Amino acid sequence: MKKMSVLISSVLLSSSLALSSLPAHANLPVSVNGQQLPSLAPMLEKVTPAVVLISVRGTHEIKQRNVPDAFRFFFGNPRQTPSRERPFQGLGSGVIIDADKGYVVTNNHVINEADEIQITLKDGRQIEAKKIGADENSDIALLQVEADNLKEVNIADSDKLRVGDFAVAIGSPFGLGQTVTSGIVSALGRSGLNADNFEDFIQTDAAINSGNSGGALINLKGDLIGINTAIIGPNGGNVGIGFAIPSNMVKNLVDQIIEYGEVRRGVLGVAGRSVTGEFAQAMELEEAQGAFVEQVTEGSAADEAGIEAGDVITKVNGKKIRSFSELRGKIGSIGAGNEVKLSVIKTNGDEKTYKVTLKKAESASIEPVSIHKMLEGAVLGNNNTNEGVLVTSVEDDTPAAMIGLRGGDIIVGVNRQRIKNIAELRDYLKNNQGISLLNIIRGNSNLYIRIR
Repeated sequence: MKKMSVLISSVLLSSSLALSSLPAHANLPVSVNGQQLPSLAPMLEKVTPAVVLISVRGTHEIKQRNVPDAFRFFFGNPRQTPSRERPFQGLGSGVIIDADKGYVVTNNHVINEADEIQITLKDGRQIEAKKIGADENSDIALLQVEADNLKEVNIADSDKLRVGDFAVAIGSPFGLGQTVTSGIVSALGRSGLNADNFEDFIQTDAAINSGNSGGALINLKGDLIGINTAIIGPNGGNVGIGFAIPSNMVKNLVDQIIEYGEVRRGVLGVAGRSVTGEFAQAMELEEAQGAFVEQVTEGSAADEAGIEAGDVITKVNGKKIRSFSELRGKIGSIGAGNEVKLSVIKTNGDEKTYKVTLKKAESASIEPVSIHKMLEGAVLGNNNTNEGVLVTSVEDDTPAAMIGLRGGDIIVGVNRQRIKNIAELRDYLKNNQGISLLNIIRGNSNLYIRIR
């Protein structure tokens, strides 16, 4: 009986400690012997309507292998590898970040190549969504839906996260429906899952499984701290190691897609490696973290600012970085033309701060059909002069080809309205329900193309 009393006291003490860590606005109606027990339910009741299930359908182009050269003639062009299309469907999650405009954030890999995108709200409503834009290298995509009474999630400052902070993951694993799991922030600044991507992951032990991709990682206040994107585990199962894209990185990328219709990724123009323990000892550095600059590209943003080979970059905008991958991930989410402050240790040991204005990298993908149905089949990009939208190419037998668009055309206006970029083109066409006349510059000619 004495052991039982000690156990009960221990449980109540643990509950009291857990209670002190919860936000003040969390109502705790449950009690045992007068002792209140903590619950995340009040907070989750406000947040979970902003997390949606995403269902996609589409077709993959599958290349057929091991076809003898003598038989390739029967599959079309004998010089090309034969291929066929295979239908697919998939499930994922998404987060509503703007209820008024219907903006939903998810992972690019959830909706990539999808012909149909449908979201299911917590109240059971199913709504068709359109893709506004995506960034493959950071695995972020922005969708838009039209519906009333949507709920949005507040976005937290992920730079303020600390290892040990509580974290809650919300998504739809294995298509079971909305599921909530909890844990802590296990690590920050993780990278290395894909060398070609821009990675600066939050690592968490909150259970994340297949289908959670694109879902929310929130703090105990119910604010978004990350978008769940990847796991390490056999057969897509959870082993307590999950990764989320930090909310600050998500916001930077989404803001660019909304404003420009694309991600105008900033480029620093350096190559290098992470500072290790042996490296720090050899360079006589106090800490074994940071990004060592091995090479600076001539004419790059770093070169113009004065950064040199041999420098060690230790902070971005006052925040410490642990590795070169973390530097790459942070810079890669900041838009071109923006200024960043870089703290640097010079080869002589002096510390110096540089103000660097980032230059533009390659654009991310924009879906022309999300701008107007008659632009499907065209590849669009912002013109380098910031005057108009460049039609890079047009596929045969598509709506864009049928209305007369050609590769090399520059859309400079709609009706009598001048157009500077993709975002302005999308906004104008969205608000114009009737006939529109696209003002096109084709070589030395000025012409109009009618769309409806």
